[in-house]
Amino acid sequence: MRWRDALHPVTMERVALLAPREALRDVLASVADEGTVEFDVAPADADRATPAAGPAALRLQSLAAGTAAVAAVAPTAPDLDRCEQTGRLDLIAGEAQLERRATQAVLRGSVAAEVGWMPSEAIPRLAERIAGAGGAVVALPRPAGVDRPTLLSNAGAAREFGPLVETYATVPYADVDPSLLAGLTFIVMFGMMFADVGHGALLVLAAIAARRGWSAPLGRLRRYWLFLVGAGLASMFFGALYGEFFGPTHVIPVVWLAPMDHPVPLLGAAVAVGAVLLAGSYALGTVNRFREGGWRLALYSPSGLGGSTLFLGLGLVVGGLYLHASWLQVAGGIVAALGLAASYVGLYAAAGGGAGGYGQAAIELFNLVIRLGSNLVSFARLAAFGLTHAALCAVVWEATSALWSRGVPAAVAAVLVFTAGNALAFALEGLVAAIQALRLEYFELFSRVFDSEGRPFRPWHVPMSTSEA
Repeated sequence: MRWRDALHPVTMERVALLAPREALRDVLASVADEGTVEFDVAPADADRATPAAGPAALRLQSLAAGTAAVAAVAPTAPDLDRCEQTGRLDLIAGEAQLERRATQAVLRGSVAAEVGWMPSEAIPRLAERIAGAGGAVVALPRPAGVDRPTLLSNAGAAREFGPLVETYATVPYADVDPSLLAGLTFIVMFGMMFADVGHGALLVLAAIAARRGWSAPLGRLRRYWLFLVGAGLASMFFGALYGEFFGPTHVIPVVWLAPMDHPVPLLGAAVAVGAVLLAGSYALGTVNRFREGGWRLALYSPSGLGGSTLFLGLGLVVGGLYLHASWLQVAGGIVAALGLAASYVGLYAAAGGGAGGYGQAAIELFNLVIRLGSNLVSFARLAAFGLTHAALCAVVWEATSALWSRGVPAAVAAVLVFTAGNALAFALEGLVAAIQALRLEYFELFSRVFDSEGRPFRPWHVPMSTSEA
């Protein structure tokens, strides 16, 4: 898969499944086993009575335990009496699902048709599988005003980072899939707050153990092993910059600055990192607004070019103040004013216009500016929690150093203090850093990337059983 493909949801196609009426059951069984089609639910027809339940559904209703059966489908229609005698309630439940699905088919003469969505890459495989029963897959044009369901890529790093985005919202089909970018951003922010070469190395070892299944508890995290590796490497990188190896042990030199000695520059660096990440979220939001509604939406949306221009203008003003360049301050003020104007137009349109829309748009515009400033300052927590981690590790190291030179019993106590203290710091600070990185991701960044929510792809899937009833 090319890296560009990871930045888009899986391509969806509108399809019609055609089958001879007498072979509809077998075709649907293959479709159910593939699990790649999301069918439309046919609207109720007021002129037609609700179809009666089929034989399998009626039999399932008569069995007290039938409702709890895990459904499975047989390649060909099974003998329901034999299934009941042998306890194969799963086949009866699967047959009931096939019956319900068949009632939604559109019948024209000897041909039955079902309509739905499926990934375009899965069409050849399904078409080949149902061709033996006389079935076919036909691509259809997308109906106007109907959005495609969203399925995020399940390959490469996007698969590892996808849950980070799916927990927040379903990506609209027209939007860029931010899973890969969101995962990398999370890793950088986590590493900055959990900066320690030793602790990062432990995360990398945990990731390897999860990947190879060395431990049952860690084995449950196998799907996220790449996440753990990235977080560990980021922690090691920032730990090397800060000179932290299980605390300020002086095992490695300080490459950039020691957090406890230079907290103010660290806070400034954290806010600068936040500014870069906010700029990236505005850029991605602008692309999404364009993909959702064209240039008009991208230009006037507060999470599009309107908000991006405002953010750029404020950045130029701050830069002008820092560099004592009045011309840069004036240019920044003009750019910010253009951004405010564009955002106001977008907010006014979203308010529905009219006299009340002016006031509502003005209030929301004021809130936009305040929120922008608070969001930027919020990234100072990257430094604040990095300082907390360094301070906690420093306390552990000082206690260890004080005990080490006071005899053998004290040296044993020093080892215990060092081990227990680092275990506490690892568990506590790791949890806090993960939560804070997630908070920054969701509230500061995703609020600009997403302006709406998509519809998740929910394919119909009933596995096929090859064992006999």
